[in-house]
Amino acid sequence: MPKVSRRSFLKGTAVGAGWVVAGRPFAKVLGANDDVRAAVIGFHGQGGSHIRRLVDNPGVRLVALCDVDENVLNGKAEELAKKNIQVKKYTDVRKLLESDEIDVVTTATPNHWHSLVTVLACQAGKDVYVEKPCSHNVFEGRKCVEAARKYDRIVQHGTQSRASGGWAKAVAAAKSGKYGKLLVSKGYCCKPRWSIGYRPEEDPPENLHFDLWLGPAPKQPYHGNLVHYNWHWFWDTGCGDIGNQGVHQMDLARWGLGKTLPESVVSMGGRWVNGPDFKDQGETPNMLISLFDYGDSLLLFETRGLVENRLKENYPRIVDVEFYMEEGVIKHGQFFPKGKDKGEPLGDVEYHIETGEIMSNFIDCVRSRKKEKLHAEILEGHYSSALCHLGNISYRLGEEVPWEERPQIFQQNDVVKDSVMTMLSNTEALGVDPEGAQYRLGPCLNFNAETEQFVDSKKANKLLTRNYRKPFVVPEQV
Repeated sequence: MPKVSRRSFLKGTAVGAGWVVAGRPFAKVLGANDDVRAAVIGFHGQGGSHIRRLVDNPGVRLVALCDVDENVLNGKAEELAKKNIQVKKYTDVRKLLESDEIDVVTTATPNHWHSLVTVLACQAGKDVYVEKPCSHNVFEGRKCVEAARKYDRIVQHGTQSRASGGWAKAVAAAKSGKYGKLLVSKGYCCKPRWSIGYRPEEDPPENLHFDLWLGPAPKQPYHGNLVHYNWHWFWDTGCGDIGNQGVHQMDLARWGLGKTLPESVVSMGGRWVNGPDFKDQGETPNMLISLFDYGDSLLLFETRGLVENRLKENYPRIVDVEFYMEEGVIKHGQFFPKGKDKGEPLGDVEYHIETGEIMSNFIDCVRSRKKEKLHAEILEGHYSSALCHLGNISYRLGEEVPWEERPQIFQQNDVVKDSVMTMLSNTEALGVDPEGAQYRLGPCLNFNAETEQFVDSKKANKLLTRNYRKPFVVPEQV
């Protein structure tokens, strides 16, 4: 790709659509002996793992880092320098993407930046490893897929369990027919998530480029619960735990079904924490049951943040997936026949999985240009991320209902019914009194999987995208 000036880059070629690099994207085909030159964008958390895996990967040369926190950026650069790894430093991803000395980027920014980085990187001719979820809303995920296709980029999604032979075998068993039809594919995201309290509005620290950190999100005051982790629990920047830890298990549950997006979705839940009136500054639910109807099967997702507490023996941490078959349940790598507590080996089922952990698999595909060899190609990442967003949309459009109300849609299946009762009883850990208590019940929203739009719900369709803060715009035309 010819050198693009910063002015040309920012001007772009799409009217009112953020940045698009003019001209044909960089399309260098790497030889077997060429170094893959990598940059990591956002690494206070999971991005640190990206750095380690890239540095340890033969034939990969880490050449640049980007982070909006200069303390994080400088600290990591100094740490690498001690290992004789010299990197260029950037606080603005737009400047980094102007460089023709970078072949691939990996990104572990907050969720609201994932898709914009991915689209811009594809436009700039870079291959991309994007952390989960690949999007902050359904529209963005589809744009990531379109950008990958248009610019012929290799784009891997950070759902690492796709690289697991054990999960590949369990999925193959669920699809094999050996245990009958798959009726309910159930994912769990039950991790300890306690109150984040309240943090006052104040000036952002001098080391933080807060306006860049906000990026596509609305302009708003800084407070200490945003940076560097609790942004997960605010709608402007995160997706709650269903889109944090949960997207991994959502992906596995959907993989078992072998399907894309559902015919309908409905959610129920709430946010109950230690604090005044069981509230804190967070917005997303820490207790959520989402039910996705695929016509001949269900995907059930259970998010519970109140676990590993004084009622630990009743509410243990569970991060897992179970496949409820006609003849029993596939879980923990075994099959449990109906009516039996003892499992048996899954036995022989045919399945194939590409070699290598997820980052090395990405690098291999960068070299081969074979996107079909990726463990978690961006289209798969889009579908699984979209499920998380759909569950959240039903919740966000919901209304508070009395504790004792049990909607019929959640009572028609015993597996679903059990999840609802477990979630509601789990709030006993905080001492929630069912007398007079409420939870939020979302509407059952019909969905068209082909158009990726809700049927007859303008309010729901509005939440499939967002109002972007210029110039940080994910464009309609990538």
